[in-house]
Amino acid sequence: MGLANGNPLEPPAQRGAVNPSEDRPAGSLRDRMDETLRLERSQRRRVKVQAKRAEVAETTRSAHDAALASFAATLPHQFTRPELLVEALTHRSSADPNRQQLDSNERLEFLGDRVLALIMAEWLAERFPAEREGALGKRLGSLVSAETLGRVAEGMGLGAALRVPPGEQRAGVMARQSVVADALEALLGALYVDGGLDAARALIRREWESLLEVSSRPPSSPKSRLQEWTLGRALGLPEYVMVATSGPPHAPVFRVRAVAAGREAEAVGDNKRAAEQAAAEQLLQVLGAV
Repeated sequence: MGLANGNPLEPPAQRGAVNPSEDRPAGSLRDRMDETLRLERSQRRRVKVQAKRAEVAETTRSAHDAALASFAATLPHQFTRPELLVEALTHRSSADPNRQQLDSNERLEFLGDRVLALIMAEWLAERFPAEREGALGKRLGSLVSAETLGRVAEGMGLGAALRVPPGEQRAGVMARQSVVADALEALLGALYVDGGLDAARALIRREWESLLEVSSRPPSSPKSRLQEWTLGRALGLPEYVMVATSGPPHAPVFRVRAVAAGREAEAVGDNKRAAEQAAAEQLLQVLGAV
């Protein structure tokens, strides 16, 4: 009587044992070759992308270096420490986050703000010896405002020399008035560090001279004019309400509503103060008080 599974003494091959070579799916060698080719193609693509990025970065650096050199040639001071000028014109979007962005222009901007105020106050006291503190303060506030700084920076062509990433360039960061205004303050800080008050004074007196002589009367901001208009009619003080903020941290947009005399108007700005001034200007027009 034979066993159901055959003769146990038969060799495995004779009992129908599975051949190891037959256990591998058909085409597995081809699959491995295809996978190898796919990985090679992927690696080549990565190398090409990296090379392209390096080429773009080098082109961007070269363009920025040329723009920076061109801008430096227009300044009334030659830097003994050129790295200060580079720092002053480095937007924080280009800073190294691993260094807590200490290589951006924010610290120099902080210093330059104070340098500008001091030199401008000195100049105003010299230019208008008969004016009282209140009138001088109005002139100072107008001449060191973000709006004025932005116009001066634009006139100098400062935006073209700013160091910002290509993506931010395409987004128009270099053309934002608040960005170039901050960079101008940083430039004044760098001039002070490198050459003292005389170096900063030379640039300020050159670029602000026409603004200083524009009017014999102290200027008044839209917020001041709106407040004078409402108080003169016993309507109380205007109110300013923050409606919304948008945009990335380094390029925010503020929307503010100005309310007075039962009317209101909204406007946007690169910072809260600029938005309030713009809203006040809009409301003055609504009220017919321009």
